[in-house]
Amino acid sequence: MRISSSRFLYLPFLLILAFACGKKNESCELSPEILDQNLTVKIKRLEQDFFGAESIEEFKFLFEENPEFTKEYLQMDLYGSSDSLAFELLAIHQDSSMRVLFDSVEVAFNDFSDVEKDLENAFKAIKYYFPQFKVPKVYTFVSGFNSDLIVTDDLIVIGLDYFLPPTHTFQPELPRYMAVRYDRPYIVAMIVMAISARFNETNPQDSRLLAEMIYYGKSYHFTKAIMPCISDQYIIGYTPEAIRESFENEELIWSHFVENELLYETNPFEIRKYVGEAPFTDAISTKAPGRLGRWLGWNIVDDYQFNQDVPLDVLMAEPDAEKIFRESGYRPRKPNE
Repeated sequence: MRISSSRFLYLPFLLILAFACGKKNESCELSPEILDQNLTVKIKRLEQDFFGAESIEEFKFLFEENPEFTKEYLQMDLYGSSDSLAFELLAIHQDSSMRVLFDSVEVAFNDFSDVEKDLENAFKAIKYYFPQFKVPKVYTFVSGFNSDLIVTDDLIVIGLDYFLPPTHTFQPELPRYMAVRYDRPYIVAMIVMAISARFNETNPQDSRLLAEMIYYGKSYHFTKAIMPCISDQYIIGYTPEAIRESFENEELIWSHFVENELLYETNPFEIRKYVGEAPFTDAISTKAPGRLGRWLGWNIVDDYQFNQDVPLDVLMAEPDAEKIFRESGYRPRKPNE
């Protein structure tokens, strides 16, 4: 996934589990003040236009009609001329396997209105909390598993082939524990998390694990604030069972971090063990899900927001990870708490 920059309210334990299991609470809905904004999102299905083109001239017309897409996604600058890019796309789109992939996407995403509406509501929430947010153009495409998601200030491109159902014959070449997160319910959350990076201020001089934990915690907190009704599963990518078991073992997990003085660890290799992509956090247990440092960071940030009662924009603008941790009053929640 490519993004343009480098790097909810606190929910009680039982309510978190309710969301994790996919249950909704009436209070999770966005306020009318947010939803009544004059903002509309219309996703342009460019894969239909491009796979329907049958000549070099038709492709060149599409390039002219969609200059941002052509420049950022198709990377026109890497080709000698528009004719060269058009010729390559014509050949690719006439390939029989690509046609089958396109047909599969057309069936799976024939109705994309739910994603479009969720994205519109998410943009309204972001605009409400961050008035400077400029709503980008949104496109879909079929890339042949070359690009999953591009998010910049001006445009978003969703590679729909990456988000075919996990049971589909066509799958991206990713480890299974990552590939299962490339599914329709994850699309909008992925986009919102990518956008969060624009507002997620950090201290570039802080190379400790704690800083990484708080960075990701703020990103997840932002996503939950923007999409309060979404299951935590689709934010962090854990199964509901993994979320439940993580909370049940939160004291044990936290003890591991404290006893090994991990918060102030600066070794990149050690840091990766706790925040990097992995099927499990084997330093704790092969049964523990990966990226537990990010999950702990999310809990810390939630506690900080609840105890300090800071607005979302103020929270995201706070670069001091140490301050967020110290003022969070974080403590592991016991299983029955």
